Amino acid sequence: QVQVVESGGGLVQAGGSLRLVCTASGRTFSNYALAWFRQTPGKEREFVAAISRGGDRAESADSVKGRFTISRDNAKNTMYLQMNSLKPEDTAVYYCAAKRLLDNPASANGYDYWGQGTQVTVSS
Repeated sequence: QVQVVESGGGLVQAGGSLRLVCTASGRTFSNYALAWFRQTPGKEREFVAAISRGGDRAESADSVKGRFTISRDNAKNTMYLQMNSLKPEDTAVYYCAAKRLLDNPASANGYDYWGQGTQVTVSS
């Protein structure tokens, strides 16, 4: 069992930056690939970015490429999402998710563990 908790959300103006943090407890953090998803009311959960267990491989959605960076620090059991040049369309609840292998990372169905989410609101 892995428990993941997100933090770092908030209200920011368009063009601003936020850093989301996902902290984990339970089983060995480095045994899990991690990802960020986001969701707005009435829409399906959307893939944002994912990172492999060792941090050597990362993937991100086209909509955030060049603006968002995913990283992890296994010594601290922590994953980050640095979000720059934020746009109003980035407004959503952001979720941290974990699974054993980074296969088909964009599919939400493959993740075993989810956090409760953190709200990000970007004003225009």
